[in-house]
Order: sequence, then structure tokens, then C-alpha cells
Amino acid sequence: MGLVMRRRKLTEDLYRITIGYPTMDQTTLLVNLGVALGAGLVGAYIANRLGQSVILGYILGGVAIGPYTPGVVGDRESVEALANIGIILLMFALGMRLSVRQLLRVGRVAVLGGALQVLVTIGIGYLIGRALGWDWLPALFFGAVVSNSSSTVLGKVLDERGEAGSIQGRIGLAWSTIQDLSTIILVVILSTLSTGGNSLASDLFWPTLKAAAFLVVLIPVGSRVLPWIFERIIAPARNREIFVIAVAAFALGTAYLSSLFGLSLAIGAFVAGVVVSESDIWHQILGEIMPLRDIFAGLFFVSIGILVDPMFVLRNLPLVLVVLVTIVVIKGLLVTGITLLFGYSLRTAMLTGVTLAQSAEFSFLLAGVGIDLGAITSAIFSLFLAGTTLSIVLAPALHELAPPAIDWIEKRLPEPKPAHHPVLGAPAIPLRGHAVICGYGRVGQVVGEALGRRRFLFVVIDHDQEIVQRLRKGGITALMGAADNPVLLDRAQLGGARILVVAIPDALASRRIVDYALQYNPNLEIAVRTQSLTERTFLQTRGVTEAVMGELELALEITRFALCRFGVSALETQALVQRLRLELAPDGEQPSAATEHLR
Repeated sequence: MGLVMRRRKLTEDLYRITIGYPTMDQTTLLVNLGVALGAGLVGAYIANRLGQSVILGYILGGVAIGPYTPGVVGDRESVEALANIGIILLMFALGMRLSVRQLLRVGRVAVLGGALQVLVTIGIGYLIGRALGWDWLPALFFGAVVSNSSSTVLGKVLDERGEAGSIQGRIGLAWSTIQDLSTIILVVILSTLSTGGNSLASDLFWPTLKAAAFLVVLIPVGSRVLPWIFERIIAPARNREIFVIAVAAFALGTAYLSSLFGLSLAIGAFVAGVVVSESDIWHQILGEIMPLRDIFAGLFFVSIGILVDPMFVLRNLPLVLVVLVTIVVIKGLLVTGITLLFGYSLRTAMLTGVTLAQSAEFSFLLAGVGIDLGAITSAIFSLFLAGTTLSIVLAPALHELAPPAIDWIEKRLPEPKPAHHPVLGAPAIPLRGHAVICGYGRVGQVVGEALGRRRFLFVVIDHDQEIVQRLRKGGITALMGAADNPVLLDRAQLGGARILVVAIPDALASRRIVDYALQYNPNLEIAVRTQSLTERTFLQTRGVTEAVMGELELALEITRFALCRFGVSALETQALVQRLRLELAPDGEQPSAATEHLR
């Protein structure tokens, strides 16, 4: 009791120093915002200096100001209210990274695979709960809690690693959306079972119907009306404040509207972002919302840390590890297996499994429903909370360790047998002197059009069925599938190719393509799209002829334009730009400290 009183006095002293007047028992929003941001800042700074994800730092910062550790105590309700804004802005920004077309490309594996994974995970969790001696209802809640993965954690980790546009990133985001939608059904079912209701069918029908109505109305109508409003009304005002307020109001308003239809705030914000992604100015919207998103998303992870009781974790470590293994290992392997069943490569399947091997906000929601209804005890609730939080802490590290672990596994697996049947779209005759383009998005398409205008022969590998079909109709050889698939690379006839262009945004897949291509044809000229100077240097040491960093080339072109406007001759400008290119990223060397910010 004395410790609690001392904490309260310390918090009140902080009020007097900060605001200058006596406070009530409840902490004010301003002070709690400052305390939470300060704790998150310190934690994130330390984690970053140690080479860890800032998510870990945010959570540890929350633990530091939580009620279970000495020192200043932040008000949980105030921080959670602010954290909800972070979830909305994070999911809105995440939705803008995807388009409706991109979601539809992975729709089959997400819808069918996600639904299957949720059902099987609930069954496995139920059996584990019963084995631990729990009653049938807590065991069922356990299965529901571990079945969900966090879109918020997923989006944050993918953003940090630059993998939001990768195939596993798109599958994971679409998959987690299906999991989020399943939460609506699970809340109704578990609430009815907990209260002994007999009208499960009717209780389930109306929430599902309202959720479907929201999606059916917003996606078709919003994808036409909302982009038009931003492009024709908001953007022409040429006022940054109006633009930012309009974006924030739209994101928060749509999230609130979704809650009226029985959907979560996160799902509503995500769908709103997907709708806005169809606008031509989505990049401007994303740029304006990013600072707000980063601030409030940090508060979300701080709010999770506030709930964690470190001593409870230590006292119940075996049970916490059971929950953690169920979320990370069992669910991760299940997602991997289901993704393989849908025909994706082992690497894509395993990376997707790692991506979804965590839980967070909707798991907390389901656990909260259980304790509110008396279906689970406070000890079981704390157990769910501890295991779920640890899965968030481990998520960035798993993403970091997964690629080398997958490389190790693949090296020990037998080489895939070459296909004995022709691949649809593969050249029927041997090719010589052609180009192979991996990825036919915005970058690959420019290369392909330039080659086509000079009537040079090229082969395209892309996973987008629409792109492949369009190219084939135009008489261009196109292979459909993942560009890092060895069978497809063989069919592209790398042995006779003049050049290989790797134009995909996935750095891991690019490395695999380069390694396989150079083993197949050591003299092959290779040009690769990169995202950082570090990746560029790495690829050059592996034998890549040209590794192009988009931001660097953009900066050099703007530099060229500025020098010309100052009257510098074309010859001198070219020399200066070339010198900058060599200084910024010399072959085989690390960039200088002056250019470290370009990483």
C-alpha cells in the first residue's frame, strides 16, 4: 500500500512541476501523453542503439511506467484512448500501401487460408487448454485468442523492413484482415456461450450482415467518390493544414463509422486506406499522415507495455511459454503449411508464417470479453496477456532471423526436379541474346517498353496474372509466378540471356535471384533495383553489374537540374554528378558518414 501511495505522490508532484496547479486523482490527458511519449522515446532510443526494433523499446517503456514497476505510473485508460488513434492512423497508412487489385491477387489464399487457419488454431488451442486442466470455456477462449494476428504489429514490422509490397507482406496483410473479420463472429459466439444464450444463429446473423453492408457500400462507392473529393476539392485548395485535417478527419471518421456497423476501428481505417489508394494523390496523403501515425502508433505499443506484470511472467514462466509457443511456433507452422497448399514457394510460405506468428490488439479484445463475462479468471487473462505481449516483442527478431534460417533449410533440401511439361507462356525455341525482366511493375515496365521500341527480345517473369495475360496478348513471352522460382528462371533461359533485370521491391527475393542466376550463368550481366546503400554494396560484392538505388538516382538528377540552372556547363555537371555517385556508394566500400542518412 505504501508503494502505491508513493507512486501517486510522485505523479502529483510531476503535475505540480509540469502544470503548476494541484491535480485531481485522475491524471490529465496532457501529462499522460507526455509521460507515455517520454517513456517510449527513451525505450526506442535504447533499442535503436542496441540494433533492435523500436517496437521492443516502446513496450519496455510502457513496462517502466506501468503499475507493476516502481516510479511514475501512467494512467492506462488515457494512454489506451490515445493508442486507439495510433491504431487507426497506422492501419489507414497501411491500407494506402495496397490497392484493391493487390488485395484481390492474394484473395484466394487470404480468404480460404485465413478462415481455415482460424478454425484449426481454435481447435488446437482448445485441446492445449484442456490438457492444462482448464474448463471447456476458458480453453475455447484460449483458442480464439491465439488464432488472431496483429495487423498493427505486422504493418509496423513490414514498414521498418521495407517489405510492405513484398508477396509475403501482401498475403500477410490480407490474411490478417480475414482474421480481424473473424473476431466479430468470435465475439458473438463466445459471448452467447458465456451467457448461456440460445439464439446463436440470430445473434450472429445481424452483426455479420451489418459488417458486410459496410464493406459493400464503402469499397465500391468510396473508391470513386473519395478520391474525387481529395483530387478536385481538397488538393486544389493548396493549403497544407486543410489537407492534413481532411486526411485525419476522413481516417478517424471512417473508423468510427465502421464501429457503428459492428466492425473494429482498425478494420474500418484499413479499408479507408485501401479506398484512398485508388487516388492519384495517395502518395501526398501518405506523406502528410506519416508523422502523426508514427507518434500515436508508438503510444499503442507503450499501452501494451503498461499492462505487463514482469513478476507474473517470472512466476508462471512455463505456462507463459506454452502460450508463446502456441502463437509463434504452432500458428506459424500452420500458416506456412496452408500457404504451401495454395502453391506458393517454400520461402514465401515460411516468410508468411513468420509474418503472422504474433498476436496483439484483437487477442486482447477477446481476452477482455472473457474476463468481463466471467468466462476466464484474472490469472488466465494475465497469462494470455503475457504470452501475446512476448510474441510482439519477438516479432522483429523473427523477421530478422528468418531469411538466413530459410537459406540454411533450403540448402539442405533436395534440388527441385525440372518440370517435364512446358510452362504456359515459356518460349518454345531456344533464345539467345535476350533480356530477362523479373517484375513488371512501374520499374520493369519502363525497361520493357524501352527494349520493345528497339525491338529487342525480352522475357518477363511476374506473379500478376493480369500483367502476364496482357503481355502475352501483345506477343511478349511472359511467365507467371514468383521471380525467385528456380524453375521459372530456368524457363527464361538465363544461359543464353544478355542481361537480367531484377525490378522487384523484395530485397530477399532479389538476392535469391542473383545467387541462382550467377550459378547458372557466371558471365551474365545483372541490373538490380535496391532500396538502400547497404543493399547496393552487398549486391555489388556478390557480382551484380549494376545495383541502382532509386532515391540516390533521384537525388542526382535533381542535382543535375539545379547545377544547370546555375549556369554550370553540361560537361562539368556530368563530371560532378558522376563524382558524387562514386563518393556516395563506391564499389565494395561502406558509404561515408556524410551519406549515412541516405540509408
